[in-house]
Amino acid sequence: MKSLTEQDIRNSFINCSKGEAKRISLPRDLERRPWEDLDFLGWRDPGAPDRSFLVTERAGRLVGVTLRFPSVRRGSPHRSMCSLCLTTHRGDGVSLMTARKAGAAGREGNSVGLYMCADLACSLYVRGKKALDPGSRFEESLTTEEQIARTVGNLSAFLEKLYD
Repeated sequence: MKSLTEQDIRNSFINCSKGEAKRISLPRDLERRPWEDLDFLGWRDPGAPDRSFLVTERAGRLVGVTLRFPSVRRGSPHRSMCSLCLTTHRGDGVSLMTARKAGAAGREGNSVGLYMCADLACSLYVRGKKALDPGSRFEESLTTEEQIARTVGNLSAFLEKLYD
């Protein structure tokens, strides 16, 4: 992914108003992000524990999505799998993220959900750049590039549902 500016990010959101996009808390470390290892920029809002954001390139343009997830989560010994990168996490490591649909459907309250890594670090997990507990990534016959392509495809399928 290419590095993004604050204005790039704010202009990319498809499921919130321009006013809402202006008020989004952006990551303070944009210049230190490992852009070459990211398929999308994902971050949580430190001031609102139930909000996350995701920005990616789609069909040659930036697409930003506001996401919500349950703020009250209970840790448990079970493992859950992220639907994007297929990484498993214990307890609260995977959460159901919901995004309001784009346009009129979103204004009417329609949304789409997907189980995702709660820290939105899917790109780094697939590339082996972020540490995981043993057994969190299954050994696959796919190459890293094929796993990246699958993750990007899963994200694209999720984004497509926002436009339905």
